[in-house]
Amino acid sequence: MHLRFDLTPPEVAQGDDDVLLEHIQRASFSYFWEGAHPESGLARDRSGRTTDPDNDLVAIGGSGFAFMAILVALERNWVTQKSARERINLMLSALERTKRYHGVFPHFIHGADGSTIPFSKLDDGGDLVETSFLIQGLICVRQYFDSFSAQDRTLRERINHICRAVQWNSHIKPGENVLYWHRSPKYRFARNVPIQGWNEALITYILATTSEEHGIAADTYHDGFARNGAFLNGGDYYGIKLPLGIEYGGPLFFAHYSFCGLDPRALIDRYADYWQQNQNHSRINYLHSVHNPNNYAGYGPDCWGLTSSHGPNGYVVSSPTSDFGLIAPTAALSSMPYTPVESMQALRHFMKMPKRKIAGRFGFVDAFSPASGWFARTYLAIDQGPIVAMIENYRSGLIWNLFMSAPEIKDALSKLGFSSPHLEKASEPNHL
Repeated sequence: MHLRFDLTPPEVAQGDDDVLLEHIQRASFSYFWEGAHPESGLARDRSGRTTDPDNDLVAIGGSGFAFMAILVALERNWVTQKSARERINLMLSALERTKRYHGVFPHFIHGADGSTIPFSKLDDGGDLVETSFLIQGLICVRQYFDSFSAQDRTLRERINHICRAVQWNSHIKPGENVLYWHRSPKYRFARNVPIQGWNEALITYILATTSEEHGIAADTYHDGFARNGAFLNGGDYYGIKLPLGIEYGGPLFFAHYSFCGLDPRALIDRYADYWQQNQNHSRINYLHSVHNPNNYAGYGPDCWGLTSSHGPNGYVVSSPTSDFGLIAPTAALSSMPYTPVESMQALRHFMKMPKRKIAGRFGFVDAFSPASGWFARTYLAIDQGPIVAMIENYRSGLIWNLFMSAPEIKDALSKLGFSSPHLEKASEPNHL
């Protein structure tokens, strides 16, 4: 099913929005299907425009996005039921043999045997945020395969076993009331990164609240992540009010990673309306390129999007306050639910750029610099995954509806004081 995205037929490039959206989704999905680790089926952290990496490295958070992408592919008949089940079972087998730390997965693993690849010297153990992105994807898979057949029951049991084993509260220091990102078996909390908002980790606190044996109390969310309201913003940027977070909103992945599964539509707690937060964050990011205060050539209403990506000198995190002149297609494309007009405008602009530079075997490359003419020759799992999931949420709401149908997610949101239309729906069959 390999698509030569860099040779997109004219009828696709000039087609209606839905045709074009499906094309970019399917190409980005190929990263997780054809570009997966050959033994485990899990997601490589990064890959080349034309070739696979020559290492054994697998990304745990990226693999969570891979599970979601496979569900989209199955729903849209890009892959067969049989092949999807085989791939998911292969991936679960790899996760089951992976070395974990109090049930928490590391950031990177060897795909062949599940052993840990340290992210850094002090980060050689559990990574709670990457684990939460994985669990988010696994819950969606469990909710999708909801029949009472023997194979679906077995699949759900395997997923539940992985999810229940995560000891979320093991990432709290004694005497504190905040989750910590990393915990090392040797260095313990020496990495010393508390998970405090506003950032990409709202999903971590929600999932930590779901666990009966190893979970957190509601006040850990309020004291730790929200800091009892200290993450409020309320400022005005380019005429747009931003409810939460740092000035100008930060990188756009804040509006994507937690919200691939978590439906922000009318999701409200005492701090914010999360649809307004994400929509306004995306609009500010867009307007930054329109106003272009740094006078970068090529920025404008059809060329925008600042988030994490590769750059000429390695990985960078771009935002309006830390702008390196890099446009990452994932930023605008994954914001499709929030800014559909502006995102489609960017998509059509990207399609007009030189195909052998902007595109490759898995869709648009990770980033480019319109001013210098530099184009990445790489892809990142954490950038390709949200393209598939968030465009699908815009088109059908599939991933949002799956994740929000989970009974433990509804319970956690209620405990934390959230309101959502999903909480008012009748409870789904409990497959826990």
